Parts: sequence; structure tokens; C-alpha cells
Amino acid sequence: MDLQTAIQETQCALNLVLNNKFSEALDLLKPWWRDSMYHALGYSNKKTNVQFLQEMHAEICYAECLLQKATLTFVQDENMISFIKGGIKIRTSYQIYKECQNVLNVNQDLAGQSDLFRQFEGGVKLGIGSFNLMLSLLPQRILRLLEFIGFSGNRDFGLSQLREGASSQSLRSILSALTLLFYHTYVSLILGTGEGNLVEAEALLEPYQHKYPKGSIILFYTARIATLRGNFEKARARYEECISSQQEWKQIHHLCYWELMWTHSYQQEWQQAYRYADLLCKESRWSKAIYVYQKAAIISMMSEEDVKKTGEDIVELFRQVEGLKQRLAGKSIPTEKFAVRKSRRYKAASPVPLVIPALEMMYVWNGFTIVGKRADATEALLVTIEAAEEQLHPSEFHPDDSCLVQMLKGLCLKHLGRLLQAELCFTQVLSSEGRIRYDHYLVPFTLHELGLLYKQQGDITKATTYIENAK
Repeated sequence: MDLQTAIQETQCALNLVLNNKFSEALDLLKPWWRDSMYHALGYSNKKTNVQFLQEMHAEICYAECLLQKATLTFVQDENMISFIKGGIKIRTSYQIYKECQNVLNVNQDLAGQSDLFRQFEGGVKLGIGSFNLMLSLLPQRILRLLEFIGFSGNRDFGLSQLREGASSQSLRSILSALTLLFYHTYVSLILGTGEGNLVEAEALLEPYQHKYPKGSIILFYTARIATLRGNFEKARARYEECISSQQEWKQIHHLCYWELMWTHSYQQEWQQAYRYADLLCKESRWSKAIYVYQKAAIISMMSEEDVKKTGEDIVELFRQVEGLKQRLAGKSIPTEKFAVRKSRRYKAASPVPLVIPALEMMYVWNGFTIVGKRADATEALLVTIEAAEEQLHPSEFHPDDSCLVQMLKGLCLKHLGRLLQAELCFTQVLSSEGRIRYDHYLVPFTLHELGLLYKQQGDITKATTYIENAK
């Protein structure tokens, strides 16, 4: 099978995947996986231009395979040797991409003359763009070390390469688009301030919505963008459609359950949120500790009557969390560590209940930025937080609980435009720093939120000071 035919067949397989025909895609790729590098990748002196391009395509496929193997190495093994092996694979992959980029730069005369060259160019832009974007998200001290040994982490360059790749009409153009979508709808929200470029995300998604109207991946991102815009009702409809669109890829269902749990939580529809949290506990293996903690936190927000209907024991659920903690690549997952630490309060014979734990987890996942798009939902959260504030009782946890309530209250007030009141809530947390016994994270996060508030007011100097102090 020649290279052009291999690329065309792989494109057909990719189209099948995006139309939820996963088994058919595998059936198409399987017969040729030993003979064609593109089929294999999907299923897991002077030379002519064709020979030259074949070699370059082989290099791109090899680099992609190395990345896949490195990922599996990190996930499956937990020892330092595996880390080193995985790191070597990643570095080799990166070096191949760099060499391919050099080849691309010195052979621009072939651009536009050959579809094979365009396909090669799309692969280079996907790889170089993804590497630069991914590495740019690392802390500066780590990035400086990686740059010293030959890596590059330029975010703007990475985004520009991915944008060019997404518009290239190559086999990998949709992969570049999906990488950008993931960045705008998840990475920027979790690692940034919560403001992804939704306009670009919608523009990237729009052509594929027409091409794959029932594709589960496309439906999922359509729903995710609706969530980020605060249109929770539309988002839920799309998530439900995504679930019903296919039954082979259950992991997509689990992602939808997670998002549905949150869209209901944003509107304090706790019984519906519980339903999806319970499904995750029963079906997904990603993080049992998080799922059980999340379920217990949601039940904690219900009335006693609704709790009885679930048949769940809240205290027992919280006590299960620590035993469910896992390690990924030899390291504990930060959110699991947080859940374990919070749930330890229930180990006492007569535990002091956590205060609005579901809203605290909402903050951990940067959900207040999303809720802030809806004044009605934000007002409702504020009412719940103020009710919790009135019900605080003296205990060893009282200073921590009080500071948590004040920080979350300040967030609601900030999103409602009541900035002076929000500032007072945040400063109250900071003034209580010496009395906090357990939840020491509250102070740096409050400093960060106060810095963002000052930025919103236009006081950049003050904002910078507070954000720097939060580090």
C-alpha cells in the first residue's frame, strides 16, 4: 500500500471514529497494521521526493508512537526507572519533531505541490505546537531546566502552530483543533483564571458540527462550551445526546456524567447531581476517592428527608475516602490528597460535619468562575453560603470553616459586582490567618482572589503584589 492510500484510509478510519463507529474503524485499520505506518499508528544518498516524504512521514509516526508509549509508561509503572525511560522517549520524540521542523523549513518549495508534503506539515505543526503549549504550562523553574536540556515551551508559538495545523486540511487538522479545544475549555480553566477563548473554541468546532453532527466528541465539546457560557440547560441536553449517541466508548459517558453532576451542582439541584455522582462511583475507575468524596459532599447539601431517600450513610462514605486513594506514576493525585485530608474529620467518634463541602469542591475545580456567568445561580449560592454562615457552631474547626465561608461568600459577591463587600470578606480571611489550624490553603487562594479583584478594579500594582504573595 502506498503512502497516499495509507493516509486516505487512515482519514476514513478517523471519520468513522468521529461518527462513533469505533469497531468499524478498527476493522479498517487492522488488516494493514503490519505493513502501513499510518495503519499501525491508528491501531496502536539521493532520494526522490516520494522516498524523502515517506521517510519524513515515518519519522512523524514514530515520534507519535514514542509519545503514546511514554504516556503508557508513566501510567502503568510507578518506579523511577520507568520515569527515566518515559522521559527519554519524550525527549527523543521532541528531537524528531524538531528535526522534522527543520526539514519543513528548508523544503518550503514543496509546499503546495504535494498533498503528502501538506500531510507531513500538518503532523509537524501538531507535534511542535502541542509540545510548546504543554511545556509552557509547567512552573517556570521546571521550564527553565527543560529549556536548558533542549526543550522549548513558548505558549504563543505553540498556539500559533496548532492554529495553522487546525486550518491545514490535513489528516491531523482535527487533532490540532481538538488540542486547542481542550486547552480553551479545560486547561485554561483549571490552570489559569478560568477565562478560555470561547470564541476561538466555537469557531474551531463549527465546521465539525456540520461534518459530524452526531459525533460524541463533537457533542461533548459543544456541551462543554455551553457550560462555560453559563447555559447549563443547553449543556445538559447536549451531554445527554452525547451519551445516547454511542455505547462503545464508556469513558465518554463518564466524562458526561462528571459534567452533568457539575451542571446540576451549579444550580444546586442536589438530587440530580447525586445521581451522576453515584453513577461515577459505580462505573468509572479514574478516581474512586474523588467520586466517593464528591458523592458524600453532594449528599451533605441535601435535606434530611432527601438524604434518607438515597439510603446512603454520609459518615461512612467520608470514612471510605482515604482507603480509595491511589498513586499515579508513583505520585498522589493532588485532588485526592485534598479529599482525603478533608474527609479525615469524620474519623472521630462524633465528627463535626464539613461546611458546604460540595461548594468547596466547586471552588477547587474553578466552578465559581462558571457559575459567575449566571447571576441567578450566583445569588442562590450566596443564599446557601450565608445560611451556612449563620449555622456555624464553636469547635476546633470553627476558624477554618468561618474562613472558608467568607472566601466563598466573597467570590459570589465579586461575580455579582459587589466588589467592596467581596473585598471585606477576603480581608477577613487574611486577618484570621493565625487562627487557621487545618485549611492553610485558604490564605494563598484568598490572596489570589483578592489580587484578581484588584485587577478587575484596574489597580494592577496592588493586584500584582497580592498575586505574587499568594505564590
